[in-house]
Amino acid sequence: MFATCWSTPRRCFVERGYAAVAIDDIVSTVGCSRATFYPHFTGKLEVLQKIGAETMAQRAVAVSAELDEVLATGSRAAFTRWMRGAVAWFEENQAILPAWDEAVALEPELRAIAKRAVGELPAAMPRYLERWGSQRRAEAHLRIELLVSQLERFFTRWAVQGTITSTADETAQVLSDIGFPALRPPH
Repeated sequence: MFATCWSTPRRCFVERGYAAVAIDDIVSTVGCSRATFYPHFTGKLEVLQKIGAETMAQRAVAVSAELDEVLATGSRAAFTRWMRGAVAWFEENQAILPAWDEAVALEPELRAIAKRAVGELPAAMPRYLERWGSQRRAEAHLRIELLVSQLERFFTRWAVQGTITSTADETAQVLSDIGFPALRPPH
């Protein structure tokens, strides 16, 4: 029942945020009872994780692998195209991301998962890490984590809060100006 209609509980989180959604909200919008809900889920966090797993986790590793390929080319233009794709993904998922961020802030279990996921991104970038060498591997990891954080924070201010005014193309260009040189290993 739940797996075939993720859009309904997703809409609850989009409209109300993570903290404001109760199990009763989810079961009433799906059209079931708590007795039907609990054999499938431990709570609303697990529901959001099922929704977010498709949105977040699967995409993160693929995006990092793409970035590894792009950086191997040494092409700033390719990096800008990659950045445009990243901005487009944030735009496509704009509605659910605030609830996801709220859940990460409120739920220690999800925070640990999110931290582990960000920490694993460099593993999808073996060529990038190799160019930094073993002695500077921690720095290379940090640079990737900072790029991800910068993208997330920018998106929050741009698309969620509306405190930054820019087009997607302008954004991709400026973020490329900042990110491309920062990710290049020293000679």
